[in-house]
Amino acid sequence: MPDISASMVKELREKTDDTMMECKKALTEAEGDLEKAEEILRVRLGSKASKAASRIAAEGVVAIATRESLAAIVELNCETDFVAKNDDFLGFAADLARIAMDQASVTTVDTLSAQPLSGQTVEEVRTALVGKLGENVSVRRFQRIEAKGRFYTYIHGGAKIGVLLDLVGGDETLGRDIAMHIAASKPRSLDASGVDAQLIEAERRVAKEKAAESGKPPEIAEKMVEGAVQKFLKEVTLLGQVFVKAEDGKQTIEQLLKAKSASIASFVLYIVGEGIEKKQSDFAAEVAAQSAAARAA
Repeated sequence: MPDISASMVKELREKTDDTMMECKKALTEAEGDLEKAEEILRVRLGSKASKAASRIAAEGVVAIATRESLAAIVELNCETDFVAKNDDFLGFAADLARIAMDQASVTTVDTLSAQPLSGQTVEEVRTALVGKLGENVSVRRFQRIEAKGRFYTYIHGGAKIGVLLDLVGGDETLGRDIAMHIAASKPRSLDASGVDAQLIEAERRVAKEKAAESGKPPEIAEKMVEGAVQKFLKEVTLLGQVFVKAEDGKQTIEQLLKAKSASIASFVLYIVGEGIEKKQSDFAAEVAAQSAAARAA
């Protein structure tokens, strides 16, 4: 058996970021050959990443990077909230946001994954992180923005909600308040033009059914339908929403902006795991199944 020194294990660990035990196993398997041991770990980590890729990753964080007129917002997913608090995971999310901000050519997750990071590619770093953390780690989405005004950001709930706002005019207080409003009220778009036509049509169909049930004359029923659609649009568009801090309880974001001689060029709202179907587990059922399996054995 080859003599595996502590310094060899330490060197391999610094190169691969794997555990001391795994590094020693790899060195033993490679008969002390450092390069071969590194290759063994890379393959092993890749295998772990392949197995983890099929598992649902609906937890994670939102990371934002800004610098002068450039900014990027990224959602990085994992399987558990525990891993979402890991320093390596958080550092990787911050690196992704920085790379997405700095590189104008990065427009898709694939091109982001091919970017260099710490002497490797982003994908290689992600794969190694999967092996280290034992969970699926997935770069879900990102967006890069060039400011027309000034950026304001807001991160809430352990980085589960992230807002990137490009505000033209106004001041620090206005920017911070609107960013917080977006996080709280979760608008779908800036105005009606950004709302999915299918959503509007679905709302119109529901309103028509309700109007028909009311027994009102056709002309009144039509007004009821249009009123319901407009109410829906006010609720889901940022400009139409009532400002959460409105003193009169009525002032909309559009009215607030007009009063402050400001406008919104754009905004991005990311909510971790939004739209991902999470696996529902029944702990009691799992325990019962394990007990039954043990008795059968």
